[in-house]
Amino acid sequence: MINIRRAADRWHADRGWLKSHFTFSFADYNDPAHMGFRALRILNEDTIAPGKGFGPHAHRDMEILTYVMEGHLLHRDSMGEKHVLGPNEIQMMSAGTGVVHSEFNASETEPVHVFQIWILPAAEDFEPSYQQIGFTPETKHGNFLLLAAPEHSGSRPLTTIKQDARVSAGAFDKGQTTQYRLGSGRHAWVQVVKGNVSLNGQSLHQGDAAAVSEEQDLVIEGTEAPGGEVLLFDLK
Repeated sequence: MINIRRAADRWHADRGWLKSHFTFSFADYNDPAHMGFRALRILNEDTIAPGKGFGPHAHRDMEILTYVMEGHLLHRDSMGEKHVLGPNEIQMMSAGTGVVHSEFNASETEPVHVFQIWILPAAEDFEPSYQQIGFTPETKHGNFLLLAAPEHSGSRPLTTIKQDARVSAGAFDKGQTTQYRLGSGRHAWVQVVKGNVSLNGQSLHQGDAAAVSEEQDLVIEGTEAPGGEVLLFDLK
């Protein structure tokens, strides 16, 4: 079963310096029909104006991932972390018992385009932590590159999250196809972050997403040159 949520059906908020699209209920957007999917709670697409951003604010008991499409984001937090995040990187902040952080566009001249992702942790009151890894664009080209998982194996960099969830990115040229197999009883959320793809024959365009249940094999193909890029959430 594949249920598609079109880009135009998301909630749109425009504060001038911040343009956002909310997939699930967040801030002023309250929709009981869209409160998240499995452990995936928030999936916001933000464009932040040059030099602008979110001042210090607190989080707790949430696994927070950030994925930048264009530009650079400056992160500071109460754990003493200060980093700039750009394309082809993934940032993971486990808020745990509580953390205060701020996020600003690192540029005074160019906007930053970013996806903000919240995943519910498996339990509360973990020790807060921060991780950030980079990768080359080629490693997500034509296949799914695992970015976050509950455990780390092998030598390749990977962020670890406190939930039975796996987050992958994949970029596909027009006509390029790959298959992703879901385990028994698993579900998936497929978010198109750039361009156009098909999922099991159904067309998805930038900003579109699909909630997947009771399916084993997912076939993703890039369509309408130059293809597209997706984030895939493998959830229990």
